[in-house]
Amino acid sequence: MKMWTAAMRSGRYAEAWAFAEQTLAERDRSTRDDPTLPYHLRWVWDGRPFEGRNVLVRCYHGLGDTIQFARFLPLLAARAASVTVEVQPRLIGLLTGIAEGIRLVPFDPAHPLCPAEVDVEITELDFALRISPEEVNAPYLNAARAVLPQGTMALCYGAGDWDRTRSVPTSLLGPICRRAPCLSLMPEPTRLAVLNPNGCPLDIGLTAMFVRSADLVITVDTMIAHLAGALGRPTWLLLKAEPDWRWDPAQQTSAWYPSVSLYVQPRPGDWQTVVDEVERDLAARTFLMETSV
Repeated sequence: MKMWTAAMRSGRYAEAWAFAEQTLAERDRSTRDDPTLPYHLRWVWDGRPFEGRNVLVRCYHGLGDTIQFARFLPLLAARAASVTVEVQPRLIGLLTGIAEGIRLVPFDPAHPLCPAEVDVEITELDFALRISPEEVNAPYLNAARAVLPQGTMALCYGAGDWDRTRSVPTSLLGPICRRAPCLSLMPEPTRLAVLNPNGCPLDIGLTAMFVRSADLVITVDTMIAHLAGALGRPTWLLLKAEPDWRWDPAQQTSAWYPSVSLYVQPRPGDWQTVVDEVERDLAARTFLMETSV
């Protein structure tokens, strides 16, 4: 896993896919899509080709994972006879129209769809198709625009209970919110000086409108980062010292999303240095208060 992660982070995709190929060859095929395992721990694609076959894409991971790998769906559709995507219900509106002929079906964990000629989990698509993120232009999603004050920044500071180390304490964010009109993307009330002190509802369509319309998105590693990147919005991503595999802590940019800049903790738990860097860069970008993208 460490070698695969290092290869993916450094853009050595052929090497990463070779590791994945070896793992696939060593797997017990009877454990494919094992119903005794939680969905996020299952493997699905068994290596069979897609050409001319009916393909079922299963979305067993988080909303951000689905958004990240949805970029590959049009390329899959061009090779398969048909593509059905069993997707989280909250994302259906966002993904509608991503490619001609793709059928979106709400994923019901209690009643998953029956297997097709070829099944694949959406996060397996880069390996299965042998296509790197740079080969898919962003933005690849779209959203309606909201009316926001000129220079608005959209802010997401919390990552939820699954990894609290990704969240930035709100006590550090006051100075950022005073630099420009700020909109919270968190589904909770806040005392920060934002346009919506009651927070943003858990509505993907509304959230996408806010992200699409903001001049800058500042977020921790959550679905918001993937949504903003997929929409091609200028995004500053705040990361813990050892982030998820898809972000390279040694880089300031992302191969997955050209519009995203990375701000990484210099040491575990040090959000103050990250926020200081964000404040410094905001001070040098006075256009936020002067122009609207």
